[in-house]
Amino acid sequence: MNIELVTIGTELLLGMTLDSNGAEIARALAAQGVRVTRRTSVADRPDEIREAVSGALHRSGAVLTTGGLGPTRDDVTKKVIADLYQVPLEFDASVWANLVERFARLERKPPESNRSQAEVPRGGLVLRNRWGTAPGLWLEGQLGLTIMLPGVPGEMRKLLEHEVVPRLRARASGAVIRSLLVRTSGIAESALAERLGNIEQEVDPLTVAYLPSVAGVDLRLSAWELAPDEADRRLRSAANLVRSRAGESVYGEGDIDLASLVLEEARSLGLRLAVAESCTGGLVGARLTEIPGSSDVFLGGVIGYDDGVKRELLNVPEPLLQEHGAVSEAVARVMAEGVARRLHADVAVSVTGIAGPGGGSDAKPVGTIWIACTLRNVTEARRLRLAGNRHEIRARAAQAALHLLYRQLHGLANR
Repeated sequence: MNIELVTIGTELLLGMTLDSNGAEIARALAAQGVRVTRRTSVADRPDEIREAVSGALHRSGAVLTTGGLGPTRDDVTKKVIADLYQVPLEFDASVWANLVERFARLERKPPESNRSQAEVPRGGLVLRNRWGTAPGLWLEGQLGLTIMLPGVPGEMRKLLEHEVVPRLRARASGAVIRSLLVRTSGIAESALAERLGNIEQEVDPLTVAYLPSVAGVDLRLSAWELAPDEADRRLRSAANLVRSRAGESVYGEGDIDLASLVLEEARSLGLRLAVAESCTGGLVGARLTEIPGSSDVFLGGVIGYDDGVKRELLNVPEPLLQEHGAVSEAVARVMAEGVARRLHADVAVSVTGIAGPGGGSDAKPVGTIWIACTLRNVTEARRLRLAGNRHEIRARAAQAALHLLYRQLHGLANR
């Protein structure tokens, strides 16, 4: 089954709101074997909505819309689509009763404008919204199938899960569209592609997509219209092939966070960890403390942005700073070792570098980063040359520090 998405809202086109609904719907439908063939965003204008929905129905015979089902004057989706199907809107007493009941629980009386939300296209099926005021609608006719959902993400998500997916599942062939994300860090997209070689042909009929970001390069492996067990088997085989060729660059699969893996490894080894940060200004510590339960592993950190803090709190000798500079292997090593001693940590990681846009030189251009990890009195340091603006360089440096930390802990766990 093919379907198109039309997300409605002028705020989407102005860039004031990100279209998170479209991505979530696409993932949910793919899991049921329903292929989203096109996504379109339009403003709250009747002519634009009509054109987008009409075109989608003509191409695919099915469309799912979000937005424009509220009680205000700019909520025109339902009226436009009813006109497109040439059916009138009719007042549904049961929908109104549900609205009145919802407002009563809030000790309020529904405004008269909310009565418009109880109007339903003739022949349409009401998808009851138990999480908000705008019901979803399921309308079928000679034009095809149109599913209308509210644009509020929380309400849309619930209606999709409880009302839409079960109905579409009943129509599906049983084949699914599934994807598996293999996550890598510390390797450029081109270098990763060289390691993997002509993998697209080797894993056919699966498809492979490279998804670079500041966190690394994700590989999306996708199985199209296969039986669930067969899709899972092929994806697992392809992921194992990627791991064998990409080696230590691979750190996980799915939506796993590298910081979470660092904490798991440290926890399994009974180790406490600390961080010393200069150019990242606390990003590494923030990544770690964003994970619930991190307090049993993570002790804390020192943001040694100023050289004086490096000297006084991390015990970086002044002669070392004078001879090598703050951005150097020697200083990165001492920062990691200094914070480990200061906080009585078993393992520590440090970051120092030049994030730009100024401050670089011929010897140390912008993007020069040194990271170091000390574990059981052994310290490993690494020099990086990172690209991007200040925000991207700092984010990449934090990811690189976590990756080094993870590799050291993982290596210890597997000895």
